[in-house]
Amino acid sequence: MKSELEIIVEDLQKISAYTNDTLDHVDDADWFRQPADGINHIAWQVGHIAIAQYGLCLKRVRGFSSDDDQLFPVSEYAKLFGKGSQPNPDPEVYPAPEAIRKSLKAIQQQVIEETSQLSQETLDEAIDPVHPMFSTKGEALRFAPKHEMLHVGQIAMLRRLFGHESLR
Repeated sequence: MKSELEIIVEDLQKISAYTNDTLDHVDDADWFRQPADGINHIAWQVGHIAIAQYGLCLKRVRGFSSDDDQLFPVSEYAKLFGKGSQPNPDPEVYPAPEAIRKSLKAIQQQVIEETSQLSQETLDEAIDPVHPMFSTKGEALRFAPKHEMLHVGQIAMLRRLFGHESLR
C-alpha cells in the first residue's frame, strides 16, 4: 500500500505530465487570445498554475526561500497571475510563452523534488492561515493537482474555442 506522501508525489507527477502534454499542443499564437474581454488567456492560465503551485506546495509548506526567485520571478508572477489578477490582452505585459512554460516546469520540478523529501509529520502540520479548502500542509499538497487540473481544463476549452481538435 502506498503512503500518503507517495500518492501526493505520484499525483503531482501525473498532473505535471498532463499539463505539459496539453501545452505541447498549444500554438504560441494562441497564448494571448481571448474569446471575449476579461476571459483569461492561456498565458494567464499557465502563469497562474506556476504561481499557485509555488504558493500551495512550496511557500505554504516550507515558507519563502531566497532561492525561490531563481526558479522564477515570484513577485512579478504574483502580480501578473496571482489571485485577483486580471488578464491583459497586451502580450507585451507578460513574459513570452516559452519563458512562462520554463517557469512552470521549474516549479513543477522543484515541487516534486521537495515534496518527495517530506515526512508524515510535516504533512500533518497546520497551515496558518487556514484556507477554505485545506488546513494542513498535506491537504494543501493534495489540493494542488486538483487546482492545476481545473486550469488545464480551461486551457483545453480555450483550444477548442480557437478551433483546435480535442486532445483526449
